[in-house]
Amino acid sequence: MLIPAERIEDFCAALREAGQKVVFTNGCFDILHAGHVRYLQEARAQGDCLVLGLNSDESVRRLKGPTRPINSELDRAEVVGALKSVDYVVLFGEQTAESLIAKVRPAVYVKGGDYTLDTLPEAKIVQSYGGSVHFVKMVEGRSTTNVIRKISEDKGC
Repeated sequence: MLIPAERIEDFCAALREAGQKVVFTNGCFDILHAGHVRYLQEARAQGDCLVLGLNSDESVRRLKGPTRPINSELDRAEVVGALKSVDYVVLFGEQTAESLIAKVRPAVYVKGGDYTLDTLPEAKIVQSYGGSVHFVKMVEGRSTTNVIRKISEDKGC
């Protein structure tokens, strides 16, 4: 379910008040692959519901370059929102999810193992109110960049 960004703070507060352990993660999720699916399953296993912050098209371009995203933000939201591990999706346009984290206030913030507490600015916010940060091991060879590269190489077939 796609939650409007302007409603996410109240929405997550209501989840917490209902006794839900809210888990949050964020990313581009441009071309969904097995690495994403496994990552989101592990994220969801950390609590009662998973809120996914999805980078807007403009923020994906800033992060990944002018040829990305491949899929639009609404298409990406629909695809990740259809996964049973993802309960709620919210779009955001900032470079980092710091302001969104401050609104969601998850019990657990999940990121990929390519990050550390020192390289993750959102971690300080989560830890400031007693939340925890969980890192998911990356799945070897599974990335959107690799999918795009393979498609590009196979164009002649």
